[in-house]
Amino acid sequence: MEVKNHAPQKKLYDYQEQDLQSIFQCLEESDYNINMLYQLPTGGGKTVVFSEITRRFIEKTQKKVVVLTHRIELSRQTSKMLEGFGVSNMIINSEVKEVNDEGDYMCYVAMVETLNNRLQDEKVTIHDIGLVIIDEAHYNSFRKLFKYFEDSSILGVTATPLSSNIKLPMKDNYKKLIIGESIESLIKKKFLAEANMYHQDVSLRSLKIGSNGDYTVKSSDELYGNQSMLGKLLSSYRNIALGTKTLIFNNGISTSLYVYDLFKKAGYNVRHLDNRNSTAERKEILEWFSKTPDAILTSVSILTTGFDEPSVETIILNRATRSLTLYFQMIGRGSRVLPNKKEFNVIDLGNNIARFGMWDAPIDWQEIFLFPDFFLENIRNDEEIEREFVYAMPDELRAKFAASESVDFDIKETYKQVLAQGLKSKLVLEKSIEQHAQICVENSEDVFDARILAKELKEEIEYRVKQYSYCIMNNTKNYKEWLQEDYERKLRLNISQKFAELM
Repeated sequence: MEVKNHAPQKKLYDYQEQDLQSIFQCLEESDYNINMLYQLPTGGGKTVVFSEITRRFIEKTQKKVVVLTHRIELSRQTSKMLEGFGVSNMIINSEVKEVNDEGDYMCYVAMVETLNNRLQDEKVTIHDIGLVIIDEAHYNSFRKLFKYFEDSSILGVTATPLSSNIKLPMKDNYKKLIIGESIESLIKKKFLAEANMYHQDVSLRSLKIGSNGDYTVKSSDELYGNQSMLGKLLSSYRNIALGTKTLIFNNGISTSLYVYDLFKKAGYNVRHLDNRNSTAERKEILEWFSKTPDAILTSVSILTTGFDEPSVETIILNRATRSLTLYFQMIGRGSRVLPNKKEFNVIDLGNNIARFGMWDAPIDWQEIFLFPDFFLENIRNDEEIEREFVYAMPDELRAKFAASESVDFDIKETYKQVLAQGLKSKLVLEKSIEQHAQICVENSEDVFDARILAKELKEEIEYRVKQYSYCIMNNTKNYKEWLQEDYERKLRLNISQKFAELM
């Protein structure tokens, strides 16, 4: 029985149509026997494009199409989108124990693990498959299925053509990369919201890198669960995102629960979600998040794919990652446009912007696809990023030093001057202590007020000590801790001396 597709209910944008034409040209030039990859940013409409590709491919070749996904939510969303393009389809999930192809469908949407199990057990028989489409193709779970489709063309679709496994580069399975519209271009054309990007410099020296090449959950929980980092998170939200619908990404469940408690005690409208929540709980939480204007949802990477909530106004990266794919996926959750939403906030608490660049910056995907090892080897390391930190006194702290015309002090420049004069390097910290003591005295009525102010300079003192230790190339933890304790002791003494001189 031949099944005909219904008339499509949806239309493609110009840039999507251009990409579709490029894909079909590639298919035709290879006589419909090629493995190719299609890159389009999150929010650019990858599902829309490959749904129309499916419709036209079936119409043109009268051959079947199989669409592979790695999550049940994506299977349902994909099936629904295909229906919107007039493509009748069948989902092959864990509930489907056997498929005997009798021409009832020209398109199948399958969970990768389920299909692999059914094919191994010879429980699925689908004849005349001309095209296999792989959504979120950077995941490696799909590779095991390639052997079953050697006579079909394969189209991988992804926002980031970089394998999730550095030992299994995508160029080994795909022979050509077709690059779609850039993030910058989609913003200019009003298809994506513009990101207002903010960051706080964070020392990540305590983080450990695991076997997968990214930071371990254990070391991330230890860092992001401490009071200092939780304080930075809360103050960042209050200063930048107060009252906006906010999605917070964490690396560990423990951190996310700490974040939940933090915001709950502060009186904010917050919920927590992780992969231990039941399907019903997840649905209820996401419905609450969707309809609550000032909702804050703290989660662990579960919402990086298969989740679409256009009303998100702020993304907080409360974690560090060395995964370019994850970086784009997290930020992409806030990039959808609405009639009353043209921009969104990104707050980075993991030096991710310094590591990968701005979200909308140009990126050479062809080079990353062809030379992934070179890209991965040249990701900026944390020490290099930390060396380039520039401390900026928070506005609320700067207000406490309003009587001082300037509160700035350049450790590196002072070090150069001291060396040029042939003086000892320790003079750099002495000058820094003098400057800190001066601004504390200028903004206090007595020695007790000045010492209280000095305690609020702890973060800046830590920054100056690090800059000095880089200059003299002695960057050991014990030495920096000793320097900071000595600095704070000498600052208190200097403040006392200055008030004594005033009497």
